[in-house]
Parts: sequence; structure tokens; C-alpha cells
Amino acid sequence: MWPESLDEVVDEFRACFDSMERYELLFEYAKRNPSPLPPEEWDDDNQVHGCQSRAHVACFLDEQGRFQMRGGADAQIVQGLMSVTAMAVNGMSPNKVASMEPAYAEAMGIQSSLTPSRANGFLNMFKRVREDASKLCD
Repeated sequence: MWPESLDEVVDEFRACFDSMERYELLFEYAKRNPSPLPPEEWDDDNQVHGCQSRAHVACFLDEQGRFQMRGGADAQIVQGLMSVTAMAVNGMSPNKVASMEPAYAEAMGIQSSLTPSRANGFLNMFKRVREDASKLCD
């Protein structure tokens, strides 16, 4: 499942009439990314491979040992997906993030709205976040 704090976001997307409305909402979330990764911090180490656009994530633990994800992309749709993902995972234990599934994206109706290459890119980004969380569990 996903954290309860994401319920409102999921409901907001579920209320959308069609794919275009979901895209517009993703653009809004892209603008209010809670933990952006600015382009000057993008490098080969934090690049998400298998993503159609340039996408980068940096994951770390905060002072309390909670998982934090920062993300940036050159495409607004991807940036919006990263923003929602950061809202989902930030503050969780790395163990929970490492075992989490992206069920919220399906519940939001996003995955069915994305082109196959964008859906694959999203899954690659999510997989990268989970892998980074696994490394931070040690």
C-alpha cells in the first residue's frame, strides 16, 4: 500500500475526468515538488537509466534515519511523478521504502494514462528509489 498521507493525492487524481486532466494535475505537482534535485546536481551517479527524459534521483537518510528522496527531470510529467513519489516515500523507514510497490500510481490512474515508454521510465525510477533504500538499510 502507500502511506496514509498520500490518500488525498490519490483521491485528487481519481477524481480526474480523463488522461489530459491527470496530466494537468501532474504538471501542478511538478511545480510543487517537495524535494527537488536541481539540474546543477545532476550527474551520472544519480541518473535514472531507462527513462525517456533526463531524470535524476538522490536518496539519503535524514538525521532521524528516515528515508528522503530528491528528484529532478527535464520533462514535467516525469517531474510530477517524482514529486508524488517523494511525497509517498519521504519520512518512511528505508526498509519500508525498499519493499514498497508503486500501487499508488495505479490507484491514481496514472500508469494507464502514460505512454508505454513513460510508464517504463516511471517503473525504472521507482525501482532505483527502492534499490537506493535497500542500500541505506545496512
